[in-house]
Amino acid sequence: MSAEYQDKWITCTADAIEIRGYYFPWGTKHIPYDSIRSVERVSLGAFTGRGRIWGTAHPGRWANFDPRRPSKTVGFDLNLGGSVEPLVTPDDPETFERALRNHIDPSLVRAGSRRSKLA
Repeated sequence: MSAEYQDKWITCTADAIEIRGYYFPWGTKHIPYDSIRSVERVSLGAFTGRGRIWGTAHPGRWANFDPRRPSKTVGFDLNLGGSVEPLVTPDDPETFERALRNHIDPSLVRAGSRRSKLA
């Protein structure tokens, strides 16, 4: 299966998003595109998720392992309809978003804002 987007931690395939390092210690989360209810592009800052390399300080968000997250400014909240939303920080946000839009209704992807609950 070829990847439409891939970096060390995130792969967008024809069927799903694969998030490596999501489960302890290195488990991969598979998210079929049809299970995504919405995607919010968010700005990361010092107090809004950028300093979180893995896990969460907020029970409603979970960030996969990404040791480069402190140098990134853009993330994506994936609403799957459950009580926890994955937060991913792709190396190339524009290409990642384009890959998502190829598989889900583009109206499900929206620009967000900096949110303190990402920390």
